[in-house]
Amino acid sequence: MRISSWSLTVGLLILIPGSYALPGPRPSLRSRAGRPENSTLNRDRADAVKAAFTFAWDGYYKYCFGHDELHPVTNTCGDSRNGWGASAVDAFSTALVMQIPDIVNEILHYIPTIDFSKTSEQVSLFETTIRYVAGMLSGYDLLKGPLAKLANDTSNVDTLLTQAKKLADILKYSFDSPTGLPHNGLNIEQMTTDGSTSNGLATIGTLVLEWTHLSDLTGDPEYAQLTQKAESYLLNPQNPDLGEPFPGLLGTNVDINTGNFIDNRGGWSGGDDSFYEYLLKMYVYDSSRFGAYKDRWITAADSTIAHLTSHPSSRPDLTFLAEYTGTTLIFECQHLTCFDGGNFLLGGKVLNRQDYIDFGLALVNGCHDTYISTVTGIGPETFSWNTTTLPADQAAFYATSGFWIENSQYITRPEVVESYYYAYRITGNQKYRDWAWDAFLAINATTRTGSGFSSISNVNAPGGGAKTDNQESFLFAEVLKYSYLIHAPDEVWQVEHNGKNEFVFNTEAHPFKVAGTPV
Repeated sequence: MRISSWSLTVGLLILIPGSYALPGPRPSLRSRAGRPENSTLNRDRADAVKAAFTFAWDGYYKYCFGHDELHPVTNTCGDSRNGWGASAVDAFSTALVMQIPDIVNEILHYIPTIDFSKTSEQVSLFETTIRYVAGMLSGYDLLKGPLAKLANDTSNVDTLLTQAKKLADILKYSFDSPTGLPHNGLNIEQMTTDGSTSNGLATIGTLVLEWTHLSDLTGDPEYAQLTQKAESYLLNPQNPDLGEPFPGLLGTNVDINTGNFIDNRGGWSGGDDSFYEYLLKMYVYDSSRFGAYKDRWITAADSTIAHLTSHPSSRPDLTFLAEYTGTTLIFECQHLTCFDGGNFLLGGKVLNRQDYIDFGLALVNGCHDTYISTVTGIGPETFSWNTTTLPADQAAFYATSGFWIENSQYITRPEVVESYYYAYRITGNQKYRDWAWDAFLAINATTRTGSGFSSISNVNAPGGGAKTDNQESFLFAEVLKYSYLIHAPDEVWQVEHNGKNEFVFNTEAHPFKVAGTPV
């Protein structure tokens, strides 16, 4: 039996300020239509998400401020991102768009104290770029622009850009290779790498937005040049017979020394996902400079529709994206993949392509099904619709849901709510706000602990199974930001503000002011 999200009264009384009255019993999620605009309801929902963010921040600040993440069951700390305070930096742009001055200034005073040259752990170029570099650049954009009033100390605002540049300067030796392709695993104190001879599609292709923006802000072209040279091997594969099984759809791993692809497996899942995301977002960032990126996105999008579209045998009304090895399809998907609907929707809007919008909405609907089909109302880490490997004990579940669960964990991932956000901003259909609210209620009911929100072991078990005691920094950066923005009033940093995108979100949901004419 599924949890009725409207029945989660106790959790909501903690979260929602004032005398907010819960609606009565809801209709079936499968048949719910859009509702009329209700500004009071939407404001109350945004305030509830803001209260959840403050609750999680207070727990992190009390027990683990300056560490990377809180373990909210045991109230201990983790440093999976080099001990530089990932949760603080990732929370920064969310506290800004929520306009919470106390939290904004706590983080603004903290960031100048970080010594990015010191860590005993290996550094991921990719993760450090999308969380730390991006978090600081986004804060700089917002505090130099529409949210300048929130900063108590304007000198610290300038330090955000200084710190982002210092960090990039520490990391840039990663591009010292025969091709200019970067190493991802770095030992920065020794200025060495992990010795790997290959790097991945996403970990190469998800640097160019952040480093180009850094160049634009500092006037130093080196950062853009480094990442755009690396990107060139992905825009124009040297060995497409192996590395490009379908037009625009690439393999996953690239030889750092030669620039050749070394496999032909891929898709829109983890390891590949944000490469495709950034092809489009570079065009949104500056359409005058990055038209070639847009063209490659169109090629990939058209191939995706033609070759990767898949409908489960038990639920042909659903649409998922298959993965591939060569031209052989693999009928499985990840929670990570569910950003895909939002990316197609953004592409359809900025390119005036209704077919991309329609396809994006079909993908959003499929990912919505992965949430409403489980006991908790939250979707799993990985799922499949491959009937040849269907476990007998999930046959009945597959028959009704259109997928079966491969990995039942939920580690507070944002991608489904992210796509709801784009669906609402681009269509204006209120049902996507309702879907995001249902997801928020389910996450609150299932993952909330005394001091934060914990990963869980099984989305299809009562209570989510075990709480596995980790609160990722992207809970702050993404889950709670998208859950808030979908209900919040329109502002310049929102997608499709007055029909244009004056900001573009990086893959960690940090909004950057676009450099070109807004599209």
